[in-house]
Amino acid sequence: MNKLLRIAGLAMTLATAPLLAQPASAPAQPAADQAELYGVRESVEHIDISPDGTHVVYLAAGPGRSTYVYVHNLAGGGEPRFVIRSDGTPDRLRWCRFVTNERLICQVTGMVGGGTSMLIPFSRLVSLDVGGGNVTQLGQRNSFYDARIRQFDAEIIDWLGGRENAVLMARDYVPEEGRMNTRLVRTANGLGVDRVDVRTLRATQVEPPNAHAGNYLTDGQGNVRIMAVPQVRGGSTGQLGTETQYFYRAAGSREWRNFSTYDDANDEGMRPIAIDAANDSAYVLRKLDGRLALYRVKLDGTMTTELVYANPQVDVDGVVRASRGSHVVGMTFAEEQRRVVYFDADYGNLSRSLGRAIPSLPLVDFGTDSADGNRLLVHAGSDADAGRYYVYDRAGRALNEILMVRPQLEHAAPATVRSVSYPAADGVNVPAYLTLPPGSDGRNLPAVVLPHGGPAARDEWGFDWLAQYLAHQGYAVLQPNFRGSAGYGDQWLQRNGFRSWRTSIGDITAGARWLAAQGIADANRMAILGWSYGGYAALQAGATEPGLFKAIVAIAPITDLQQWKDDFRNYTVSSNMTEYIGSGPHVAEGSPLRHVDAIAAPVLLFHGDRDLNVPVVHSRRMNDALRDAGKRSELTVFPGLEHDLADSQARVQMLRRIGTFLAAELAAR
Repeated sequence: MNKLLRIAGLAMTLATAPLLAQPASAPAQPAADQAELYGVRESVEHIDISPDGTHVVYLAAGPGRSTYVYVHNLAGGGEPRFVIRSDGTPDRLRWCRFVTNERLICQVTGMVGGGTSMLIPFSRLVSLDVGGGNVTQLGQRNSFYDARIRQFDAEIIDWLGGRENAVLMARDYVPEEGRMNTRLVRTANGLGVDRVDVRTLRATQVEPPNAHAGNYLTDGQGNVRIMAVPQVRGGSTGQLGTETQYFYRAAGSREWRNFSTYDDANDEGMRPIAIDAANDSAYVLRKLDGRLALYRVKLDGTMTTELVYANPQVDVDGVVRASRGSHVVGMTFAEEQRRVVYFDADYGNLSRSLGRAIPSLPLVDFGTDSADGNRLLVHAGSDADAGRYYVYDRAGRALNEILMVRPQLEHAAPATVRSVSYPAADGVNVPAYLTLPPGSDGRNLPAVVLPHGGPAARDEWGFDWLAQYLAHQGYAVLQPNFRGSAGYGDQWLQRNGFRSWRTSIGDITAGARWLAAQGIADANRMAILGWSYGGYAALQAGATEPGLFKAIVAIAPITDLQQWKDDFRNYTVSSNMTEYIGSGPHVAEGSPLRHVDAIAAPVLLFHGDRDLNVPVVHSRRMNDALRDAGKRSELTVFPGLEHDLADSQARVQMLRRIGTFLAAELAAR
């Protein structure tokens, strides 16, 4: 019998449900079923190995928007064992990890509000047995007298290497108000750090609650060494600023010392991202010649700083950890492909060995390992393969495949992706990725330009379910990293893709003209499709160059820049959003909603009605305005879905409609 457990306003379903075992392989599918092949969510969304290395826990997409958690015995002990599920209305499981061999911690997120009230996101951490029993909330309990909303209850900041029955948690403490004639009123306020025993749930305070703290970093050995304090505007306005002040502690000290000030709006200053206990240093990202580089800063009181690595073409964007998060072994950045440079010789050698063992899957990265380091999760993928998970046994030097991310595509024909570049209107070369239909000669094809979201993001070489679906429908697909994209340094980032929309949109439309000039695309059969900022770009390109694209598809698009600023008026990021978009003529000129008269191509819109990133009002207003102007427009609203439309049925429905729409509008004439 199903059991419904409600925790702090969220619902999680515990059940002995039918097991969704992953098939070892899937038969080849006819073209008519491609929307289902590419639209269903991943069969593995998050995976972790147990401290003793004998089991894995992973999340798998269930029907629609549901998510299931399974534990699997690596020794081959039968089918994966069902643990727990969430139904996605509103609760959504995001990840589960082992703390001990018998106990898990999972994160659940959701959204409350909607309609005429604000949408408010929340997250909760819960601990449970690997069999699904004894579910306990790890954050502070809600009280009727809570003085404020507890949106994000807790975060695991140190897994203690998987060697203990405890974790370090940053907990949000909410004081009470309004209680009368009692001494039991809770007064603690802010973010504190507790050591929590996951068996007994006994908590020992490590850092007292601090109303100003926004985050903490540990050295992976249980010691809190850095505290982040986000700056607010005007003292008590409640509006966040763009700067964060960081403080650090020397080893063995309780005194906080000034470390750095980091301005998120301009990526200025030092941003600590990890601490290495072995050399008593923090790894930080800081600008060098307009690009982010990795530095190491001593935490011994001297603040001695040394450059670890800088790339002359792209930003360094992160570090790679091992030993269940307690050890930094390398750093990562994306050139044409994602690369990792390892500090640790053992991991570097292993990476090269695995690359030789599975040459068809060059995107190799390491997941968590067992507490003794002997068994290691490995993910490997490519442009045409969403990836496979392996377990590598160091002692036995054995690599065993355990799961596929998208098993239904096992026998799908590969649509390969290659890096290209093309000239923008001012002669600057724009990097991009081109995906051609399987077996195509790459000549005179119908084409889809697919700009990414963000805009401060970028596409990378690898598997993309939207691009792959379109290629398998017979389209050449171009994914441009237009100016305004992140990862290429300040000069490429511009002011951002909204303030500098003319440059960004110009780079995108130049890609379409290049496709035609190269003979890859038929100039009379080109469409543009995008999600979020990509949807904005699709609509704005349709308004600025009406004859270039014969069809426009926009998923969760921003359609009016002033509306987008107004959407965040009641949130703590309101001032930052206002500055990000800016003021001036570009707000109206860069809003496709204001220029529907110029749009000539038919428009297809999709949006979830619980989208906090871009509220659904954007698509509704755009659809109404286009129809009022006598233009062809169609809007599909998905009830209860957020920005990523994480519902297999909704995605399949969307792909089927896109396929029909593009086939009709780009048919050879």
